[in-house]
Amino acid sequence: MSEPIRVLIADDEWMVRSMLRTIMESTPDITVVGEAGDGAEAVTMAQTLHPDVVLMDIRMPRADGLTATERLARSPHPPSVVVLTTFDLDEYVRTALAHGAVGFLLKDATAADMITAVRSAARGEAMLSPKVTRRLLQHFTKAASGRTQAEHRLKVLTTKEREVLIALGNGLSNTDIATSLHMSEATAKTHVSRILTKLSLTNRVQAAILAHQAGLLD
Repeated sequence: MSEPIRVLIADDEWMVRSMLRTIMESTPDITVVGEAGDGAEAVTMAQTLHPDVVLMDIRMPRADGLTATERLARSPHPPSVVVLTTFDLDEYVRTALAHGAVGFLLKDATAADMITAVRSAARGEAMLSPKVTRRLLQHFTKAASGRTQAEHRLKVLTTKEREVLIALGNGLSNTDIATSLHMSEATAKTHVSRILTKLSLTNRVQAAILAHQAGLLD
């Protein structure tokens, strides 16, 4: 039996932390290793507790969630960060993703969605709230000049890598990519890693955005 996913919860409201702990510990494959009341504390605790995933609020005292996410991304063994907030303003989403977050969920998400997001993050995959995804893609795909630039960036990809990128744009996991493109899951994972490296992207969500921006899913 594999080790449970180690989760650190960072939120300045104790009731929210308590609620998140209850949700996370309702399943045996997740364990909460600590709770932080602000971004600075989250960074310090992550250095000693070594969580696999950090559930990160945005608006917190001392250091907000965006600052904390950026600091964690620079650590030797950075945890996966899922930003969890009541705010769905586009600038927060874009900044969080730019700073290395692999997921973005609103606090009105269901418990099942929160658990799925943590599991996806632990696998190095990503999950976005559908509402956030729609707004994010609308922003990144509305400019024609942006599409031209995105198409140019994709010229470095092989035909197979473009197929994998389209699958990423459709939100497929490594397992689903492997099934749909008739390859092993290890090969799918390798293709995803190469795509991120070639395109200088931090995570799968950024790759999905670029796929949409380039018109690959039109």
